Amino acid sequence: MAKSRTLYVCNECGAEFPQYFGRCSACHAWNSLEEQVEQPAPTPSQRFSWSHIPGENPEGLPSVTKPGQPRASFLLSQISDQSQSRMPSGYGELDRVLGGGIVPGSLVLIGGEPGIGKSTLLLQVAHILSHTKRVLYVSAEESGQQVKLRSQRLEVAADSETETETETETETETETETEPENGNQQPPTPTADPFTEQLKNRHPKTESATTAITEKDLYLLPETDLEVILRELESLKPQLAVIDSIQTVFFSSLTSAPGSVAQVRECTSALMQVAKRENITLLIVGHVTKDGGIAGPRVLEHLVDTVLYFEGDRFASHRLLRSMKNRFGATHEIGVFEMVAHGLKEVSNPSELFLGNRDDFSPGTSTVVALEGTRPIVVEIQALVSPASYGSARRATTGVDSSRLLQILAVLEKRVGIPLSKLDAYVASVGGLKVEEPAADLGIAIAIVASFRDRVVDPRTILIGEIGLGGQVRPVSQLELRLREAAKLGFKRAIIPKGQSPADLGLQIIPVSKVIDAIIASIPAQPPTMNDEF
Repeated sequence: MAKSRTLYVCNECGAEFPQYFGRCSACHAWNSLEEQVEQPAPTPSQRFSWSHIPGENPEGLPSVTKPGQPRASFLLSQISDQSQSRMPSGYGELDRVLGGGIVPGSLVLIGGEPGIGKSTLLLQVAHILSHTKRVLYVSAEESGQQVKLRSQRLEVAADSETETETETETETETETETEPENGNQQPPTPTADPFTEQLKNRHPKTESATTAITEKDLYLLPETDLEVILRELESLKPQLAVIDSIQTVFFSSLTSAPGSVAQVRECTSALMQVAKRENITLLIVGHVTKDGGIAGPRVLEHLVDTVLYFEGDRFASHRLLRSMKNRFGATHEIGVFEMVAHGLKEVSNPSELFLGNRDDFSPGTSTVVALEGTRPIVVEIQALVSPASYGSARRATTGVDSSRLLQILAVLEKRVGIPLSKLDAYVASVGGLKVEEPAADLGIAIAIVASFRDRVVDPRTILIGEIGLGGQVRPVSQLELRLREAAKLGFKRAIIPKGQSPADLGLQIIPVSKVIDAIIASIPAQPPTMNDEF
């Protein structure tokens, strides 16, 4: 008989060690190893096997598998794709990030800093989907009263209360019109919800365990015990369930604390099995570490189908939802939201958000087109070059990769002859969008040179191109898609790498092969006067 063995698992990165160390050799975190007893693996006859894929039963294939027997295989072409049709979330930006909508039976992990708006977004999505789907919101961090207060602040329950009052008034008017002529009014017979009665008969604890926070099919379960949550999922059988959050859910059979590596791994694995078996879509909230990664073991991101990160400054109004992993769509796709008084509102045209006021262009400003996934976004780049206050020059960035900035500064000094080694350089993207792709190199370089020469770049000029170490401007991908977005926003000129021939989109195309050529084409030799017009 196999024996259990003791391992030491790092809480930060999930690395395993046969003995205890004060410092993890993988992530270099101190005092992060926890003792964990690994039980022997079950025999094949003890393993759990799914009976069939939900909604699928090909003709001539067995639909039930006995314990201990291998599942029968079948042809991939025999599986119908009708049961995997995506359902819209109610937010076009979220559907875009997910690849066209929510896939039934999928697991979506959403991470982000505290207070960024993860719970707000999921509560609003749950409210919208509850009009047509049965939704369960598992709150492991807040009580039912706290979720109710938050829903009232977001006006989630306001619509249903208004609809309930309207329905009550309509029923009252109908009863008044149908009163008997003899004046004897019969009391109305209360009619129970068939689904509620069926649910009570199947699961007696449902009435006390779950509470509908609206009159729609939106149910609330304030619970941290995983066994209760799994029992509720199997009993209620919702089409969508929200777990807020996975770090606060615990499995009573494990001795480790909630949020530990073992708890997060086992809880996620159990939720995945129920979700795949019952075809339930799970939206899981995950905490992040101080480095910005999802807290818990790396296996957590491997178990789920989609990993989304909610980014943004808590002191700013806009939020970015970025996909880092997606089995059903493109990665690095972003959705833009704006935090208002009543929750999150999607931004359909994010280029207007990240594009500054072009009527008041100052020296050291340029415009680029960044590609986030498959979405082009026009972003304004601002640069400031000033004499160094101390012995060594300082370089600071906001939304721009600092290593790319150092490379561009070295190219400008070596290939163009601009003395920047003793000057402070500050570069930022308007709106805080992270511009990390090389296609923005040309715009960053032009903004730095314009600030150095105190010149204003034509605000109707777009700059696209990657800068090589030799000072050449390299081609970029999806050039026509970028130019189409610029033309839609009213830009007139585009400085692009030489050798690429885009379609005629109504823009004046200026191809350049060197950085010096782009500087001559974009920065005027003399400062503009009051009578000059761009």
